[in-house]
Amino acid sequence: MKITGNTILITGGGTGIGLAMAEAFVNAGNDVIICGRREEKLQEAQELLPTIHARQCDVSKSDERESLFEWITGDFSNLNILINNAGIQRRIDFTRGTEQLLAGENEVEINLVAPIQLSAQFIPFLAEKEEAAIVNVSSGLGFVPLAFVPVYCATKAAMHSFTYSLRHQLRGTTIKVFEVIPPTVDTELDKGERAKWGGPAHMGIQASEVAQATLSGMESDQFEIAVGQAENLASTWEFTQAFQNMNRY
Repeated sequence: MKITGNTILITGGGTGIGLAMAEAFVNAGNDVIICGRREEKLQEAQELLPTIHARQCDVSKSDERESLFEWITGDFSNLNILINNAGIQRRIDFTRGTEQLLAGENEVEINLVAPIQLSAQFIPFLAEKEEAAIVNVSSGLGFVPLAFVPVYCATKAAMHSFTYSLRHQLRGTTIKVFEVIPPTVDTELDKGERAKWGGPAHMGIQASEVAQATLSGMESDQFEIAVGQAENLASTWEFTQAFQNMNRY
């Protein structure tokens, strides 16, 4: 599909992969809208990319997802691409019962429920466009899980399954459904968890690499865009061996 002249909404667009995608799509000649929970990060993004539009929105909350949809469809009638990128990752030890599970933000709501609801809301709107797309950001960990972030991995596995089914359901419409499958990326999401267990300050590829792979994949209608080492995790490589290698510590 064409990667210029679109109007694009990116959830979680104030930092990390979302911000890198925003920059790449702006540079390619698109009108970009981002949303995120933190107003200061949205302001920083607008300083970096003055042409983007930004709205504070916590996609973990159903009413804010609904408000976002109403705002977009009211003010940006040309919107033709939805990128479900917002996500969080938490280290959870289930041997401690519900202590860690209930102590933080809800990964299932943010990583899975939000993109499912947003997709359902936007599909009738997008189906009216001559060319449209939904881009879901999953993870290599959705294919081979890292055991100390189990809920994150489960949500990304579910995102892969949802995206696959959605692509089949929408095959008769103008909406193309893409999945972006990153490996470890050097963003706040990964750094926050690494800091808790004394991991390295920098690890993984740059978010800009994921962004460029996304544009290239969309332009060539590559519906599953596995980036870097995620190509190995998302392939038919022996699962048991991959799991053991990933979780040997």
